[in-house]
Amino acid sequence: MRLHSWGRYPVTESEPHAPRTPAAIAALLRHRDAAPASLIARGLGRSYGDSALAAEVIQTQALDHLQSFDQTSGELRCAAGLSLDQVLQVFLPRGWMLPVVPGTRFVSVGGAIASDVHGKNHHVAGTFGQHVTRLALLQASGEVVECTPDHNRDLFDATCGGMGLTGIILDASLRLQRVPGSAILQQSLRSANLEEVVAQFEEHAAATYSVAWLDCLARGRTLGRALLYLGEHAQDGRYLAPRPARLSVPFDAPALLLNRFSMSAFNTLYYQRRVDPQARQRLEADSFFFPLDGIAHWNRLYGRHGFLQYQCVIPQDAALAGIRRVLQASGAAGKGSFLSVLKKFGPGNRHWLSFPLEGYTLALDFKHEPSLLPLLDELDRIVLDHGGRLYLAKDARMSAETFRRSYPRWEQMRALRLASGADRLFNSLQSQRLGL
Repeated sequence: MRLHSWGRYPVTESEPHAPRTPAAIAALLRHRDAAPASLIARGLGRSYGDSALAAEVIQTQALDHLQSFDQTSGELRCAAGLSLDQVLQVFLPRGWMLPVVPGTRFVSVGGAIASDVHGKNHHVAGTFGQHVTRLALLQASGEVVECTPDHNRDLFDATCGGMGLTGIILDASLRLQRVPGSAILQQSLRSANLEEVVAQFEEHAAATYSVAWLDCLARGRTLGRALLYLGEHAQDGRYLAPRPARLSVPFDAPALLLNRFSMSAFNTLYYQRRVDPQARQRLEADSFFFPLDGIAHWNRLYGRHGFLQYQCVIPQDAALAGIRRVLQASGAAGKGSFLSVLKKFGPGNRHWLSFPLEGYTLALDFKHEPSLLPLLDELDRIVLDHGGRLYLAKDARMSAETFRRSYPRWEQMRALRLASGADRLFNSLQSQRLGL
């Protein structure tokens, strides 16, 4: 069958397997021949590029059961195919929240670990994998290995952020956090340019949640003008589960609708929306954390050829200069983005291929078209020149050279894969492209 991820680029022919139990997954692996395979686990398909694409995919959605929950410590044990949405539906009305969530709740627990996802609170809470206390990993040999941050440490650190390349995560334990209410009190601040929004991030570094929308097409003195959103948990003791999508995009948008002029008009109108920096707007969790989940199939807005999200992180000392150059280059190329998001990162972690570095991360969505790829190559050079790197969960075209220059532990990852036999079985289109 033809398969793609959320960005709808690339598209590949793939044979899907949908085993319903861990034993069925193990049996599927045992009955393979010794030839190298292109096979990868796939959760809900919300990575953007080709990290969950291969000649064969093992779909894990059937592994979606809760196993245990400790109401004292908040430790949840669950199967890896369970979605973050399912976790929130059960536990948020009971006063428990996931400590880290990405921009969509339609991600599997296994996928969140494999991508070591981050959220609007990385500067205070780190990544998803930093809240995982154990995981069960099915290796190429057929053995199921228990890993914790202290036991089988290398395998644990290679698996959190390892994009499924060490084996198949069967189940995991993670700690939820108590919250005083499901809603978020949001404060909105307007900034005139990139320097001002970065200063605002630094001034409000103690905020629990922070994220900025940038006008990526602004030029000159207004380059990087933004709206910064700060959030704190409401203390009202009210708990509501996330709501289903209220709108849906029923068909692929015509490509001509997405052009420099339409995006410039949208960005200008959005930037000029009414903002009261003294007010605190009460938003339910789904509206604050997952605004795009309210629109089903929103990826169709980029047309039938799909889109690429370019997400980079640049270390603190070079972030302002590097992000300015990225915005200047994309603006000069006339490649605008409706969704241009800036977040502050805290310190990185010990996971070998985890994305965050202490600094700032910028995400830009671009309609896929032939003229885009040379621009992205130029942006890669800018990011590397400033000591940064790209997010593997969003990547669809990074070169092996760029990857190796920006992820210093790639050789450890390749050596572990060789030693465990994972290199002959667990391979995605991305891992083959990157030389892993």
